[in-house]
Amino acid sequence: MAWSRSTSARLFLLLAGLLAPFAAAIAQAPSAHIGVERQLAITIDDLPWVEFALSSETEVDTRQQRMVETLRTFDTHAIGFVNEDKLERDGVVEPARVTLLARWLDAGLDLGNHSYDHNGLHATAIDVYERSILRGEPQTRALLAARGKPMRWFRHPYLHAGRDDVTRLRLAEFLAAHDYRIAPVTIDNGDWIFARAYIGALNAGDTTLAQRLRTDFVEYIIAKFAFYETASRRLFGREIPQILLLHASALNADTLPALLEAVRERGYAFVPLETAVADPAYMHADGYRGGAGISWMHRWALTEVLPKDFYQGEPMVPPYVLALAGVEGE
Repeated sequence: MAWSRSTSARLFLLLAGLLAPFAAAIAQAPSAHIGVERQLAITIDDLPWVEFALSSETEVDTRQQRMVETLRTFDTHAIGFVNEDKLERDGVVEPARVTLLARWLDAGLDLGNHSYDHNGLHATAIDVYERSILRGEPQTRALLAARGKPMRWFRHPYLHAGRDDVTRLRLAEFLAAHDYRIAPVTIDNGDWIFARAYIGALNAGDTTLAQRLRTDFVEYIIAKFAFYETASRRLFGREIPQILLLHASALNADTLPALLEAVRERGYAFVPLETAVADPAYMHADGYRGGAGISWMHRWALTEVLPKDFYQGEPMVPPYVLALAGVEGE
């Protein structure tokens, strides 16, 4: 189907509204980011936890508590994105798993919707996808409401944002109708690959390998920061507030103290997601319609048709980690 300019403009306006806060905040953003610290919003996907099948409930509880305490101690304002199917065992909601989310909120952190079962938009009919978003709400919405907070953020599973304007427009209208805003990502990475290798090392009792993975992971993520800082300067002529994607895993529970300290040493202040997306950069059009789940920094660059060297030099997961995780590539 051919789309008119008015329809394309309508899609852009809807997506911009889902990605950015109110116009007043956007108008004030330039002065808010001049001559101040770098800013970072931390987002954690796949709550309440990724590794239920590979860990005991006690291990999950201990690791999640450690992660929450670290995020609280560093005053991160982090937001976690929930798959509510992970609250269930054999189709029944486990109160102990709901408690993991309550602990998150009680530490001053936020929660958003990551769909019920982490189904990717590119492999799912749009009506099924929409139902998964709604099915992913009840427990999380109730926990937020009990604390006077709204359910307002949605994160695409796999960062699959739609391969055509028809799907994108329908999803944008659906999200707007349910008062959701899209949570983008600028610092994407392969932490899930490291995490898969790491939980294997822990379960095998290989402490030497686990230590190597922790050290290499922090170095890898900091290298990602350097890459995306440069990308920001090339794309916008300045450094915009960054949005980091991590996952709720044993790896991040164990490495967050060192990682956040390293990030702070790079001059970052931790800010809520809403503060990060108030920057005008997040109003940039996303013209990418490919099948990959990629950083918004890359989406914007592809929209601008920047040369290939823009993407060169991005740090990759080391081959030994890929092999341990049984993954062919990042």
